[in-house]
Amino acid sequence: MCSRYRIPLNLTGICLRLLLECRDIPILGVCLGHQALGYVHGAEIVHASEPVHGRMSEIEHNGCGLFHNIPSGTESGFKVVRYHSLVIDADSLPKELVPIAWTTSTGLRSFVESQNSDIIPDACERRIRPSISFGAFSSESNNATSCSFSHSDELRRKKVLMGIQHSTRPHYGLQFHPESIATCHGRQIFENFREVTRAYWQRSKSRFPSERNALYAACMQVPGVSQVFGVPRSGMSGRNEDMLPYRGNLLEDIAEKNCFSMSSLLNFPESPLDVKHLKLKWKKFHQLAARVGGARNIFCELFGDKRAENTFWLDSSSVEKKRARFSIMGGKGGSLWKQMTFKLSDKSDKDFKDGGYLSIEDAQGSTRSMYLEKGFLDFLNQELLSFGYDEKDFEGLPFDFYGGYIGYIGYGLKVECGMSSNRHKSRTPDACFFFTDHFLVIDHRYDDVYIMSVQEGNTTPAPWLDYTEHKLLQLEASAARNMKQQTSLRSSPLQYKPGFLAEKSREEYIENVHKCLDYIKDGESYELCLTTQLRKQVKELDSLGLYIHLREKNPAPYAAWLNFANEKLCICSSSPERFLRLDRNGILEAKPIKGTIARGATQEEDELHKMQLQYSEKDQAENLMIVDLLRNDLGRVCEPGSVHVPRLMDVESYATVHTMVSTVRGKKRSNISAVDCVRAAFPGGSMTGAPKLRSIEILDSLESCSRGIYSGSIGFFSYNQTFDLNIVIRTIVIHEDEASIGGGGAIVALSNPEDEYDEMLLKTRAPAQAVIDFQ
Repeated sequence: MCSRYRIPLNLTGICLRLLLECRDIPILGVCLGHQALGYVHGAEIVHASEPVHGRMSEIEHNGCGLFHNIPSGTESGFKVVRYHSLVIDADSLPKELVPIAWTTSTGLRSFVESQNSDIIPDACERRIRPSISFGAFSSESNNATSCSFSHSDELRRKKVLMGIQHSTRPHYGLQFHPESIATCHGRQIFENFREVTRAYWQRSKSRFPSERNALYAACMQVPGVSQVFGVPRSGMSGRNEDMLPYRGNLLEDIAEKNCFSMSSLLNFPESPLDVKHLKLKWKKFHQLAARVGGARNIFCELFGDKRAENTFWLDSSSVEKKRARFSIMGGKGGSLWKQMTFKLSDKSDKDFKDGGYLSIEDAQGSTRSMYLEKGFLDFLNQELLSFGYDEKDFEGLPFDFYGGYIGYIGYGLKVECGMSSNRHKSRTPDACFFFTDHFLVIDHRYDDVYIMSVQEGNTTPAPWLDYTEHKLLQLEASAARNMKQQTSLRSSPLQYKPGFLAEKSREEYIENVHKCLDYIKDGESYELCLTTQLRKQVKELDSLGLYIHLREKNPAPYAAWLNFANEKLCICSSSPERFLRLDRNGILEAKPIKGTIARGATQEEDELHKMQLQYSEKDQAENLMIVDLLRNDLGRVCEPGSVHVPRLMDVESYATVHTMVSTVRGKKRSNISAVDCVRAAFPGGSMTGAPKLRSIEILDSLESCSRGIYSGSIGFFSYNQTFDLNIVIRTIVIHEDEASIGGGGAIVALSNPEDEYDEMLLKTRAPAQAVIDFQ
């Protein structure tokens, strides 16, 4: 028998007030909103027989207005995505709440099973059954009892309540998620609710003064609030109004106290007065990369001297199947070059304030420091907005980086993106970037090489273009042989005895997985991306040689090398995952990875592993949840209706693993900056879980150290407001003679704790083995 469980009022306080006070505003509650609708009217919330997250069920409904033109029942094609561990106990429904939808008795399905068994979600607009009109709230009868089911009690107990409707108010609840990418007929449900709302307001015009109608209409557009009020359920008192702790106008409260909306995260500063007009000069060399031995030879010849200090290499070392096309490399450049290093304030300091400390070193070696009260991302936004340019400078270039900032954003900068705090202090800077004015781009599709130079205004062009052209033309394929040659060692199962120490033992990590499962069971999260760190002392390590070895053993489309010499910091990344890209056409793209399995030892075993991943219900659930999360993140900054998923749950193969990858795209709104886009989606959902805010809070409480650079992003911000950032995974961070590697995995209701530990080891194997092999 299911145990009774009360929803904590501090999670749904404002929701409860809306449901109690806004009797005449149409409301559609989804998931927790559905449960709150039941709770506020006296229904019991209980644990489900099993948590269901990212999995699908078929639905039958009563044909009321919310389900107009939507089929019903087994094999009807009406399949929906569910994310919940708690349910409304149907036997506890009060008389004013009417059940309108249930699961069928056919059980749960994964996305691929649903796709193969019938029809894909986007093609679900068929097999439509006739349904009643939108007049569920007619002027003659203000009740919905005619919409109720006639199931026997025994049959109802075998099913899960998926929808309810208030008998006299325009309030609906759905336990499933109609907005999910995999839910069939989700768009139709929202169109139906729009029609229900429109019809209700038409009938209600005479009941409200015009001023109040205007206020109601305005409040329907408020995205959210942070002020939380505690209220009792209606079953506790005959008069709910008398029990409220605050008796002001709730709708005015929402309008005036809306302090957690997108506008509070995004900044719309006035154009800076001090505009720096930049000019770009460039030269192209057709098919030169192949003639000089490729990207490795070019980097080592041009930027490999002096241990490659203060250099960068955004390295598309895996270009097969068109996963990536361009590599960008450079070092300390001309007069515009500078390095920015940012460290968040330490909360242990007595004079702690929000923000942090920024250090800027210029091309002449001078350093200045400042305190950034509004944080690093706000400063970066202002910097990018301060550049002027002529788009004619870019004509003929096939890529989107024309000069600007290259570096990383650490995971700790989540506090500048709506997260409440950092429990742990990072050992490394929270952000480091070079402003690069001299750099080189390789187009791997055609082996073309571009050398680029940025200058301010009409200043005399630097000789760097001519100097670099001369070096390239003199370079032969053997130019990089002076580098320390590494013998390719055969990989073996990773052993941590030679020196890698994990922050968490096997037992501790598995215990944390169990804690995650408890949080999921109690409805605190759908998915928790639990991580840990592995560390090893590496004195006098040739960091660039290590990166060369890593990129050969584990090539990746979003790999990167960064060397910040003053910080004694080198980053060797073999990331296969794009966090977010904004191109010159204003298109945002994310490519989240969720689902990983090792490559097989033989071709037959490898194909078996690949198929195993493709049909894994757990991995499909993980991937689907993050895709829905990212659609929400991008929806905050994209044109309405533009967010779409051109590729869902593709399996991509790399040197050591197969991964499940999806692609999410949208068209950026014109009043949104590049940094605003990052702020809306950072940290990447594949490294947090869903829902993001609460999941991050839980993970901070479970993890014993800062993630630092791991789980953050490496990439560029071009001065013309384009950017491309990876997710920092499969990465070696070398800081002050210590190598650290982050690893983890998504915990969902279907997770097995021992398997999760093994998956964490699998993900760290390639970078850890590279360190062990190289030393």
